[in-house]
Amino acid sequence: MEWRIGGNVARDCGIEIAMKTLPGDPFPWFTLPSTDNPRYAFHSVAGRYVLLAFLGSSRQPVAQAALAAVAGHRARFDDESACFFGISADPTDRAERRLVQDLPGIRFLFDLDGAVARDVGVVRPAPDGGAPIYAPSWVLLDPMLRVIETRPLAEAEAIMARLAALPPPETHGGTDIPPPVLVLPRIFEPELCRALIGHYQAQGGNPSGFMREENGKTVGVFDPAMKRRSDCTIEDEGLRSATRARILRRVVPELKRVHHFDATRMERYIVACYDSAERGHFAAHRDNTTAGTAHRRFAVTINLNAEEFAGGELRFPEYGKRSWRAPTGGAVVFSCSLLHQALPVTAGVRYAFLPFLYDEAAARVREANNEKLGEGVGAYKAMPKEAAAG
Repeated sequence: MEWRIGGNVARDCGIEIAMKTLPGDPFPWFTLPSTDNPRYAFHSVAGRYVLLAFLGSSRQPVAQAALAAVAGHRARFDDESACFFGISADPTDRAERRLVQDLPGIRFLFDLDGAVARDVGVVRPAPDGGAPIYAPSWVLLDPMLRVIETRPLAEAEAIMARLAALPPPETHGGTDIPPPVLVLPRIFEPELCRALIGHYQAQGGNPSGFMREENGKTVGVFDPAMKRRSDCTIEDEGLRSATRARILRRVVPELKRVHHFDATRMERYIVACYDSAERGHFAAHRDNTTAGTAHRRFAVTINLNAEEFAGGELRFPEYGKRSWRAPTGGAVVFSCSLLHQALPVTAGVRYAFLPFLYDEAAARVREANNEKLGEGVGAYKAMPKEAAAG
């Protein structure tokens, strides 16, 4: 059978797959249109087993059999322990709506130019120089989005049996896998914590959005399902100087000791407020996935009133269900590339100070990306080097 990929005719020859990614390898991140999202960011699904089916076209008998196998094991794909993505290269699958997501757990993506399939070895040139060969395939990933197994799409029951035999996602590694985070007590003194909360209460906060890439530009968006938080920018220079000095004295040395990273600049002076009245939260995300945020290296979360709220812990889904909560004045510090979420606050109000740290090389990246910023996202001009300030 033949169909077009990005203007070229591909053919399914029923050959064995020869993946570029092998068991144990990280699977490449990608962004593709889904049935309801023009830019579905695949990296965001970490934290559960992920079963991918490179279908080619849903019109193929082997693809239809694969989809029937998924339907036969429907209960397994609950978005908690596992999820399924069918990936089509056939534009008529999308145009004729032949593939329909079934939440939780079952989604479809469209790799119409074949870029992802080529990247992982599902599509490759034919030995005879003819039409490129598409080898419909299964790829099973662990919660860290690393390859467990690959199989030809015809081996549906074998891949389902392998998925069924896997342990719960949080024990997929055979042992606890702690996220690479620093938990540092005693960064801010109680008096500074109270002063920052008082500043928020006096000034008030505004609903806080997040950054997204749209049409090649970084833009700010609001989505209460994704994030419910209000922020107050700290304009008081005394408070800014106090926070900066403590980050420099108490966080920067630990980053250098543990991660060999010399932080010289700090982005954002805000007090953030997660209110239980609206179940304040921030769903799973990474902090550096747009041109406007690519310079961010480490995130710092400093709780200002840890004894006065319930919930609100940090979780790193790639590393299991354990959550992390710094004491009042303490910090959780982690790489901006880690998938993380702020769990809903279930009682009280959580206040936190939330800066990002980066270095001189990242400052140059930030300035170079000004042309990729959308309307309302302020341009950046790197000032002379200043320790942990920016």
